[in-house]
Amino acid sequence: MHRREIRSWLMDMDGVLVHEEQAIPGADRFLDGLKARGIPFLVLTNNSIYTRRDLSARLRASGLEVPETAIWTSANATSRFLEEQRPGGSAFTIGEAGLTTALHQAGYTLTERSPDYVVLGETRTYSFERITQAIRLIAAGARFIATNPDPTGPTPDGPLPATGSVAALISRATGVEPYYVGKPNPLMMRSALNAIDAHSETTAMIGDRMDTDIVSGLEAGLETVLVLSGVATRESAERFPFRPSRIVDSVANLAEEIEAGAVIPG
Repeated sequence: MHRREIRSWLMDMDGVLVHEEQAIPGADRFLDGLKARGIPFLVLTNNSIYTRRDLSARLRASGLEVPETAIWTSANATSRFLEEQRPGGSAFTIGEAGLTTALHQAGYTLTERSPDYVVLGETRTYSFERITQAIRLIAAGARFIATNPDPTGPTPDGPLPATGSVAALISRATGVEPYYVGKPNPLMMRSALNAIDAHSETTAMIGDRMDTDIVSGLEAGLETVLVLSGVATRESAERFPFRPSRIVDSVANLAEEIEAGAVIPG
């Protein structure tokens, strides 16, 4: 087993740091250990509803101190991508403050008339009227972008349709597939690495899902750590044709290693 020095960390939020608004035991120790040693880290989420400031406040309410600069959402990755592709462009959006704020900060104009892009994100209440507008704009030539491919999102009452499901509806109506920016697109990982000036060779990705977190980390050349505090189990992980670099019960295990100053084995 080779050993790889990990100098920066990327991590998913739900299932890794929190579960249903409750901090996962040991998550505070892990984050405190990184901050105490000045180790760069970024919390990643495919959810595009909330701004980074909103998410920082939500984590604080769960007992976890994560500055907004240490949070990276699919909306941030999408706005960075569009800024690089077509600076100063225009977009018609379906989404909430997390998406519109990120696009504004990237210098984008939001419009309903001949936009360069239709950008689909997460919202709690998808409007049939805006979906219809999106379909017509794409049919008229607007490029189709979606923040992430997640088909459903969790709620206390059960799953609800998310970006991937609504994207499928729009694709069926237009014959146009979107370009998905969020996980598992490794573009999300690369934009996150750039945001903290980190390098793939010395960065690890922690996640609780094989089909998004682990595969995107793997494809971006990162060390990958699967935690069992969220969706995945050891048994379910074995069904995939790829494997994480390692599997641990939770970030509490990593907290112990960080506190001991251990080099993380690859």
